[in-house]
Amino acid sequence: MSKLNLWRVTLDTNPEDCNLKCIMCEEHSPYSNFKQKLFEETGVKRRLMPMTWIEDIMRQAKELGVEEVIPSTMGEPLIYKGIEKVVELCHQYKIKLNLTTNGTFPRKSVTEWANILVPVISDVKISWNGATKETAQKVMLNIKFDQVLENVKAFIAIRDKYYQETGYYCRVSFQLTFMENNMHELADIVKLAAKLGVDRVKGHHLWAHFTEIKSLSMKSSPESVARWNHYVKEAQDAQEKYRKVNNEKVLLENIFPIKEENEEVPESYECPFLNKELWVSAIGNISPCCAPDELRQTLGDFGNIQSTTLTKVLESPQYQNLSQNYRKFSLCKTCNMRRPPK
Repeated sequence: MSKLNLWRVTLDTNPEDCNLKCIMCEEHSPYSNFKQKLFEETGVKRRLMPMTWIEDIMRQAKELGVEEVIPSTMGEPLIYKGIEKVVELCHQYKIKLNLTTNGTFPRKSVTEWANILVPVISDVKISWNGATKETAQKVMLNIKFDQVLENVKAFIAIRDKYYQETGYYCRVSFQLTFMENNMHELADIVKLAAKLGVDRVKGHHLWAHFTEIKSLSMKSSPESVARWNHYVKEAQDAQEKYRKVNNEKVLLENIFPIKEENEEVPESYECPFLNKELWVSAIGNISPCCAPDELRQTLGDFGNIQSTTLTKVLESPQYQNLSQNYRKFSLCKTCNMRRPPK
């Protein structure tokens, strides 16, 4: 078999479990009827990935040379009661855990979680949608901003201590959704990240799943595009001005100007996922990217982990066609995730 380049797999372990209701979330937004619609279409009442699947996928991942595994990004992964076993498997197979969390650290104290996670994590991406309580709580409904801020401080303190003792460094990132109601604080988020010791500020433009939030897209009009480009400049200035305690800059990712208001991304922009990452849903469906569920289905049917393998998916004619011709697919032409070539 020819060498494959898959380096990361996302496991949608527990998409229905979350203690917040972020307004832009396909699953948990107060505007969402996703779970009801899925039940009507499939009859599935409760989606929770079985540990036997995870064990098999991790074994396959190891054979493919995968470097990272991400537990659920739709739900809060630390609510999943099998996450400790996932950590054990990461240790066993020497695969890093890449965690996206809302920063509430449920079920245990932040100290307990940090001691479990820091030794195996490559990057913990903490969802962060405001530099102030007022803005954050308008986006991430039910969040206790002050408490989450203290959680970040505590987690980073343990991360830094572990680094001093062992030389292993767990990166901490703020992960944003770029919207009209929070990006006026983008520069202040960069400043806050530097103050806290957060290494990276990254994000993506809004996938407007619901009519109620379409007006929040920073690509919705020439005026919103101009505002976004202004916020980018402010963020870049803040990156230069505000440094971490070691004088390093906070990394900015996917924070770049939009050249013009245009539904289609430039032809030269590249897909960051194809031939590099795969997603496995809680019911076993395999996907080539993280686009919203309905849109992602337009890319094709790549099978179910119960009847195929990661290798077979990557080597299938359907996947190879998508990899070579994604710029011709309607979804890919307007994808928020495509990036300028490096």
